[in-house]
Amino acid sequence: MNEELRRDIERFVQENEQSIFRDIARLVAVNSVEGEPGPGAPFGKGPAEALELGLQIARELGLDAVDCEGMIGYAALGQGEKYLATITHLDVVPTGEGWTEDPFVMREREGYIIGRGVMDDKGPSVLCLYALKYLLDRQVPLRYPVRALLGVNEETHMNDVRYYLSHYPAPLFCFSPDANFPLCNGEKGICHGRILSDSMQGNILQLKGGVAANAVPDKAEALVKADRLSSTERVTAEETGQGLWKLTANGVGGHASAPAGTVNAVGLLVEYLLENQVGDEREERFLRLLSRLHAASDGSAVGAAASDSVFEPLTIVGTVIGIEEGRLYQVFDCRYPTTMSAENLRTILLQQAEGAAQVVIDSDKTPFYMPLDNPAVQVCIDAYNAITGEQAVPYTIGGGTYARMFPNAVSFGPEHPERPQPDFAGPIHGVDEAASKAYFLEALQVYILALLELEKLDFQ
Repeated sequence: MNEELRRDIERFVQENEQSIFRDIARLVAVNSVEGEPGPGAPFGKGPAEALELGLQIARELGLDAVDCEGMIGYAALGQGEKYLATITHLDVVPTGEGWTEDPFVMREREGYIIGRGVMDDKGPSVLCLYALKYLLDRQVPLRYPVRALLGVNEETHMNDVRYYLSHYPAPLFCFSPDANFPLCNGEKGICHGRILSDSMQGNILQLKGGVAANAVPDKAEALVKADRLSSTERVTAEETGQGLWKLTANGVGGHASAPAGTVNAVGLLVEYLLENQVGDEREERFLRLLSRLHAASDGSAVGAAASDSVFEPLTIVGTVIGIEEGRLYQVFDCRYPTTMSAENLRTILLQQAEGAAQVVIDSDKTPFYMPLDNPAVQVCIDAYNAITGEQAVPYTIGGGTYARMFPNAVSFGPEHPERPQPDFAGPIHGVDEAASKAYFLEALQVYILALLELEKLDFQ
């Protein structure tokens, strides 16, 4: 890497550091969880407000800003339909409980920023806007225009990108800063579904837990009929009178694609109900099926373990649980390699149920893989290694990003799970979600260099 260019990129990052984190804080202050659709707000008031603010920040940086009918937006540098792009998202998952402070007020501690969305994906969104600002400030001649796409429906259905690709030309190449560094060139299949009981009128009167289909629950509650129950380390039992007990299970949340290190509160509650024989015969049969689901996140306890030579092994996690129209239901999140499919998973779970439940597949995205000989992939990897001095190689993930939606795309940082973090720094989708300021500033340098080098490629 040219040393003069390195110093210039570093200088730009240092000069803009204060503004970068100010703008991240502005976006974090918007509760952009998906809500009820309304005029000009197809995904709810919060995502619409976040998109408006994101585009306002782009304008403040001197970039053109385009609102695509409220479905998505982008900051632009240059004009033309053959363009390069980054894509991030401004919507977030619900906060859950247990935050040490207000999740929508970004705070700093020991070099980290903390708040919902700082890492997923409001912080990276701001980094992309400032990467375009570098190109603008330095008046870099652009062979291809560049857009920083700002989505607002990534956490649920990605209908923002579906709309965009049906109304606007796809980019020649796109990277999504919504994963780990150095670069992800493949994503497992993602299946969401529900396990449904028959109609129940037993001892479980109320049951709820989890906040999103793709998040490991950190809390679960139940109201049950029982003679006598006692609290445990993770489950609190509180008598409410007339033989009714309120149960509260507390776990450790996180992203469903990476369940290692989490403690599933729904699984804790299920085991408590079984150990204390709370359910009647029909409820117990259903709970035993859920117990096997929660017993091992690799699917081995329900006979669904799977692996291949490209991806990490399958994971399956029980997430949202509840009662609807007298039926217990358990939502599950499965990330699967090429040797599994949603329909095969459904068949396996039905066999495990032995008539005690129905299984419904609500959504399915097949595995995505980008060959490593793609020149744009090599440019991104080389940019990362040039800035960091590492010799890192691409990897595949269980998470799902926007990259799988585009014909030529990868996910590209800025997370660093391999680097140690302090105990107070929570994960994405978890309590006290955090990001290192130093790592973010390093990531911005990577993105600037990657865009500069991508401009030199011949895209067909």
